[in-house]
Amino acid sequence: MRPLVPLALTLLLAACGDGEPLSPPDARLPDGGRYRGEVVNGLLQGPGRVDYPNGSWYAGNFSNGQWHGQGEWHGSNGEVYRGQFEQGLFHGQGVLSSGAGSSYSGGFKLGRRDGEGTLKERGQQYRGQFKDDQYSGAGHLTLADGSQYQGLFAKGKPNGEGIRSDASGNQFSGHFVNGQLQGNGTFNSAEGDQYIGEFKDSRLEGRGRYENADGDVWIGQFRDGSLTGKGELFGVDGSHYKGNFRDWRFAGSGRLQLADGSTYVGGFENDTYQGAGRLTPIDGPVESGFWVNGLRVRDDNGHLLPDPLELALLNQGRLLDKALDQVPASNAEIELYSLTLAGDGKQSVFMREADYVGNMLKTRFGAVTNLSLVNHRDHLADRPLATRENLTRAARTLAERSGPEDLIFIYLTSHGSEDHQLVLDLPRLQLADLPADELASALAPLKERNKVIVISACYSGGYIAPLKDERTLIMTAARADRVSFGCSEEADFTYFGDALFAQALNRTDDLQQAFEQAKAIVAEREQAEDFEASEPQIWAPKAVLAHWHKLRQQQARKALQSTDAVHAESAGNH
Repeated sequence: MRPLVPLALTLLLAACGDGEPLSPPDARLPDGGRYRGEVVNGLLQGPGRVDYPNGSWYAGNFSNGQWHGQGEWHGSNGEVYRGQFEQGLFHGQGVLSSGAGSSYSGGFKLGRRDGEGTLKERGQQYRGQFKDDQYSGAGHLTLADGSQYQGLFAKGKPNGEGIRSDASGNQFSGHFVNGQLQGNGTFNSAEGDQYIGEFKDSRLEGRGRYENADGDVWIGQFRDGSLTGKGELFGVDGSHYKGNFRDWRFAGSGRLQLADGSTYVGGFENDTYQGAGRLTPIDGPVESGFWVNGLRVRDDNGHLLPDPLELALLNQGRLLDKALDQVPASNAEIELYSLTLAGDGKQSVFMREADYVGNMLKTRFGAVTNLSLVNHRDHLADRPLATRENLTRAARTLAERSGPEDLIFIYLTSHGSEDHQLVLDLPRLQLADLPADELASALAPLKERNKVIVISACYSGGYIAPLKDERTLIMTAARADRVSFGCSEEADFTYFGDALFAQALNRTDDLQQAFEQAKAIVAEREQAEDFEASEPQIWAPKAVLAHWHKLRQQQARKALQSTDAVHAESAGNH
């Protein structure tokens, strides 16, 4: 903010006027100005007007030859001031606007902004106290990008106690020095995270406590915005880590108590066991030795241990064969067969969700079996993997064991890509993803079966075209060009999985109604969290809906007959 130029009669002030009066001047000034008004003892006195050769003019009160009291000044550059003057300068209350669009309303002192006022310029606004033309004292500044600061100012910058918020809703509060938060303060993110502790240049620096919106808490030494050094993590799941961190991750020596009560003491790197360490499970033998990337590779004596991944791969064929052998053959009635697939083994949400859906299909909807294909870092040895070949074999077995009257329910959950590939991933394994056309090929043996296929993944709407026919009902978590939400390690469901299975299908067994309810639930949740709408999609042939309804009617009759039989047996015993 540049200082205002002091105004005096001897200055050639510029402004475009409203037109000079036509009457002759009462006095001509040495600088060429033409004055109309009273002259007393050679000095301009009382109300009057002076017009200058460059077009600027002043109209108002004069005292002893100077602008003094209430007046109005117009400069040839478009600046206009209306308010109080003293000895030829803006002084007191007034309003100053420029041809460039800035405006100020408030106090002046000897030609400078001083006291309470409001300044608007270049898309920003300041309301508060001024001194010597600069922000000084208590004030509220709003910048063009929507960020704000409210608090104390000195020499034109935030200095002292205040609160700063950016356009996204993140907020810093504490003591500011030349616009930067220094020392003890508080940070609150738009997502609900909070940090209380020390800052340097508005970055987390020093001792502090950080809690995210989910309830996980980090306490320790922060450096350049992240936890680096000694610290602790209290997980909302009940886990607790105490030791060294690097950029928020476990690094160096530490002690980790897991949510199930197991403990590990030793070396860490990038949040995984690394180096010498000792794992004490809640139930099971103690494992100590040398760890690499989370795996124990040598025992206490330094002997090399077999790789769990290699052992698990050797066992995979037996696991799949066992699961396929347990699929029962169809009988004459309509039966429901189900297949669930959790694709990405790096995040537990997909396994949890697929397991919930498989159990629900058996307990609520009477599925005679559920083939479960799961990728998860902790279940290499006891779950058949979610691979394209295993999916193909599972579909072939369902086609062989089911009958034409039966119904197949398939649920797939994972990450999805813009080119419509379902992610199949597992740490230390390079699995091929599942494109939409290859999913259609894998399920081809089931083309003569009525099917319900539900896919919870980003861009999953792109799977409808390759899969749809009059015997296949398809629901997807998102439009072909939209992402879906809820993929995180700690979550039990994706947004769509939660809405459809945990909520809608627990209230109704009508598939069409359940989808519409789930779609509304997801939309409301996304809107509340300011996410772009995923817009779940459905392809619902009437024949499949009718066959599902027929299955549910058959199950209801059997349940009623079973109840009647129990009552009859009870009456006979009496």
